[in-house]
Amino acid sequence: MVPMGRSVRSRLVLSYAPDWLVCIVLAAAFYALEYIEGFKREFSLTDTSLQHTFAVHERVPALALYMIAGVAPLVLQPLINVLTIRSWWDLHTSWLGLLLSLTITGSITQFVKITVGRPRPDLIARCIPIAGSVDPPLGLSTVAICTQTDKHMLQDGWRSFPSGHSSLTFAGLGFLSFYLAGKLHLFDMRGHTVKAWLALAPLAGAAMVAISRTMDYRHHWQDVLTGSLLGLVTAYFSYRQFYPPLWSEISHKPYSPRIKRGSHLLPTHTRDPSEAEVLAEIAPNRGDIRPRAERRYTDRPSIGDETTMAATTRPVESIDGVDTRKESWRESRYDNAE
Repeated sequence: MVPMGRSVRSRLVLSYAPDWLVCIVLAAAFYALEYIEGFKREFSLTDTSLQHTFAVHERVPALALYMIAGVAPLVLQPLINVLTIRSWWDLHTSWLGLLLSLTITGSITQFVKITVGRPRPDLIARCIPIAGSVDPPLGLSTVAICTQTDKHMLQDGWRSFPSGHSSLTFAGLGFLSFYLAGKLHLFDMRGHTVKAWLALAPLAGAAMVAISRTMDYRHHWQDVLTGSLLGLVTAYFSYRQFYPPLWSEISHKPYSPRIKRGSHLLPTHTRDPSEAEVLAEIAPNRGDIRPRAERRYTDRPSIGDETTMAATTRPVESIDGVDTRKESWRESRYDNAE
C-alpha cells in the first residue's frame, strides 16, 4: 500500500468537511428546537388516556439516553473495527454515518413534536387544572385552564408524538446493528444463528428503551412505534450512504474516498487489493453483487481510458502510400454510375 502524502490527506479531510458541518448544523437545530414553545392541541378532561400519573423519576433519563444512543455506538464501532478490518477510513465513515443518523433523526423528531403538539398520557397531572374545571359544553379544554408554574414541564406535556427516546435509540443502536451485520457478513447465504443474535442485540436494547416510555406514561404506543420506525429507517439510510448492501460480499468495507490520486482511487484498506480485482471479475456472474458498485473498490484507472482508446482506434488513412479516403470516394462514384 502506497503511503499517503500530506497534501492528499489534507484534500481528503477537506472533502468531507461539508458532511461534518451539515451534521453539526443539524445537531444545533435539534437543541434549538427544544426552546420553541410549539403547538398545543385541545384536550378533554374526561379523556382517560391523559389521566396517568406523572413519573418523577424516569427509567431512562436524558443523560442515559445520550449514553445509550450516542456514546455506546461511538465506543463499540472502533472496537469492532479493530477486531475485523483495522481500517482508519472505516473508523471515519462509521463515526460520520452514526452522527448523520442521530442528527437527522433528532431534528426531524423535534420538528414534528412542536408542530403536532399531541398531549402526553400524563398531561392532566402536569397541567393541574383549576379546581372544578370541566370541558366547555361544545368544545374541549385548552392550556388556559392549567395552573402549572413550571413552564418547561407544562410545555413538554404537548410533545408526545413521536417519541424522542425511541427514535434516537433506534437511530444510534440501529446504525450499530447494521454496522455489525456488515462486518459479520450476516446475509452470506450460510445461515449463522450466532451472527444473527449479535447483530440484533443493539436493536433489542433500543426496543427496551422504547418500551420504557410507555411504562413511565411519557408516550402513547403510537408515539413509540412511529419514533422507532423513524430512527430505524434513518439509520439504514445513513448506513447506505457509506457502505454497500448487507448482502454484498464486500459488505465489511466502506465506500472509497471521493478524491483520487491521479487516475486511481485512494486505497482504503491494508489488505491486498487483488481481492477487489477478483470480486470485480466475478461480479457480472453473481446476482447478489452489482458490477457497477464493485468498481468503486478497484484501483484501476477510470479517467483517461477513453482518450487512450480513441487514439488507438483511429481509422487508417493510407496503406502502402495509397490514400484510402480517395479510393473509397472513387468506389462510391462508380457504384452510383452503375
